[in-house]
Amino acid sequence: MNAESDERTGESADGQEAELGSRAPEFIKSRRGLHLSWQVGVFIVGLAVVGAGVVMLPLPGPGWLVIFGGMAIWATEFVWAQLVLRWTKRKVTEAAQRALDPKVRRRNIILTTVGLVIIAALLGVYLWKFGFVMPWKIDE
Repeated sequence: MNAESDERTGESADGQEAELGSRAPEFIKSRRGLHLSWQVGVFIVGLAVVGAGVVMLPLPGPGWLVIFGGMAIWATEFVWAQLVLRWTKRKVTEAAQRALDPKVRRRNIILTTVGLVIIAALLGVYLWKFGFVMPWKIDE
């Protein structure tokens, strides 16, 4: 918890109150059985999307983006998912602000330059030793 928001009530520093809880239509919320079915359906769809995102983490695809999409689906119905998304948004915003700090940018540029020099040196050693030969054409 910080000074900017109270996560339990959803109240922000500028006085706007973010509503926590179900965003289902009123006719669904008014019937307990229908609302429970709605929540189960939202949970299953969100679980499928998060599961697809987890599969995409080691495979090609936007894994984290899909996982956050599944969390957004869950956040339409569940307070715990709304709180997790609120915390994640706050952390991403803080990281973006830190990344824009001139000292951090300078450090990142220096580290990138050093890494590129090392890669260029390794590539030069490889080309000096083996020449420009495609890996599948190397004779043993």
